[in-house]
Amino acid sequence: MMSSQPQLLTDPFLQLPTENSIRVVWFTEFPGSRHTVTFGENLDKNVSANTIKLSRTREDQKSKFGKQTEENQVYQQPVVRNIWRHEAEITNLIPGKRVPYRVKSEREDGQIVSSEIFTLAAKPLPGTPLKILLTSDHQLMPMTAANLEKVTETIGKVDAVFFAGDLVNVPDRASEWFDDNRGNAFFPCLQGKANSKLEKNGTSTIYKGGEIIQHTPLFPAIGNHEVMGRFSLESSLSEQIYDAFPRELAKQVYQDKADIPQQLWLKDYSFNTDTYQEIFTLPNASSGGEKYYAITIGDVRLVVLFAACAWRSPSLASTIKGKYRECDRDLNNPENWGYGQHIFEPIHKDSIQYKWLEKELNSPEFQQAKYKVVMLHHPPHSLGDNVVPPFTYPVQIIERNGDGTIKSIHYQYPKEKDYLIRDIEPLLNAAKVQLVLFGHSHLWNRFINYSGVNFLETSNVGNSYGAALGDNKRPVPINNSENYTATGDPNGLDPIIPTIAPLVNENNQPLPYIASNDITVFSILDTGNGTVSSYRFDTREPNSQVIKFDEFSLN
Repeated sequence: MMSSQPQLLTDPFLQLPTENSIRVVWFTEFPGSRHTVTFGENLDKNVSANTIKLSRTREDQKSKFGKQTEENQVYQQPVVRNIWRHEAEITNLIPGKRVPYRVKSEREDGQIVSSEIFTLAAKPLPGTPLKILLTSDHQLMPMTAANLEKVTETIGKVDAVFFAGDLVNVPDRASEWFDDNRGNAFFPCLQGKANSKLEKNGTSTIYKGGEIIQHTPLFPAIGNHEVMGRFSLESSLSEQIYDAFPRELAKQVYQDKADIPQQLWLKDYSFNTDTYQEIFTLPNASSGGEKYYAITIGDVRLVVLFAACAWRSPSLASTIKGKYRECDRDLNNPENWGYGQHIFEPIHKDSIQYKWLEKELNSPEFQQAKYKVVMLHHPPHSLGDNVVPPFTYPVQIIERNGDGTIKSIHYQYPKEKDYLIRDIEPLLNAAKVQLVLFGHSHLWNRFINYSGVNFLETSNVGNSYGAALGDNKRPVPINNSENYTATGDPNGLDPIIPTIAPLVNENNQPLPYIASNDITVFSILDTGNGTVSSYRFDTREPNSQVIKFDEFSLN
């Protein structure tokens, strides 16, 4: 029996704008009998939504959800959580004209729930000045809600969000998207519905995030945290995300499983991005589906790549399944090997994605765009830890004892085979890309190469790992230093000092980065004047002003 008033699991958000249409998406925890969008100046037009059920969303032992706490364990293993996604396409829009809209969902018992009224618009035409939020690596980090609240306070409504991956921590854990008990799940933060407590210097401040994606489309890239590893009914979802298995090796194992459909079995035994792809509606590239894509927004041609790999610990301890070695206890159990920091989607020269990118960069849509932007998750240039080892397939080295048993398994990553530097960056140089946006290391830093390509990481929303400069060194193997650079950008660029108000070190020297768990950063691409501006906010001083600390031109 249904007695309580129905609720929407999220406010609506906007996807896939065209010259005269846009998609409206929202979620409920009931399938419903009818879901509609009403829109128009007098909300006098209606369009029905298509509904699907998310196929892999679950809660588990580690969920911060419902009545489960660290002291009160509710879930003993992953449990399916039923969530329905509704999407309606609004058509016959006039470019440049904003239209009010709201969504309504009718439950099976006839009870109706509606959202507040928001606004939508078709894709902006070339020549339209836009302000675009550049962000990444939210992952329910402590400063995320504060960061997005300051975006709306400082900038007002933005016109698009470019999100360079790592939206949540565990994509199949439903509460991380919708209603984590800590109040800082993905959708609440981007919709101004967060309830995130940040404690600094004995003072607690509640941040609500920003009402952003109800009014503006979101364009994400796949990071390593959008990829689930091998499926399990027992192990926690946190364990599963770190249990990705190379797809090519899974295909070899599948030869003995011919009674199971190959595509489904391979996803369950290797890795998948199903939940991410079910949540978002993105441009559909002919070769990559929605995993990589390109779209024009006003004067910007945005190209989004799938450049991410399985995260592994840099530790060299014998008990760790890491980037550089296998755990000793699993040496004779290949099904438990991590296979190092293996790449999810090929991007090297002559791969399908590389050929698609090469074609896209030579297309009229790209060549004629005023601003050419490429977004990916993995950093080509960075002071962060995660730029090392090189972005290439691990080379497995097995050392054996005299009797043939395995003594150790190590992995090497030849620097000369870093695909982002060897193969992708020359394409970007030749195509005169102006901005490359990326994330992954939870800091702010930027670079410019000899061809004039700007590289920006603006992912400092908490849980920063620091910047590798001076005495602060990356955790890398002490041998093979030619492949594993301990400090600086391993690919040869000098970090740029912020142009307006850089932070300084204890010697009052300006710092070319922000890697802080107290100071949060966001960046704005302003196509009206062709600039990228970066702002910082010190959460230790809740009443302090947001400071613009850096700005550079794309012209």
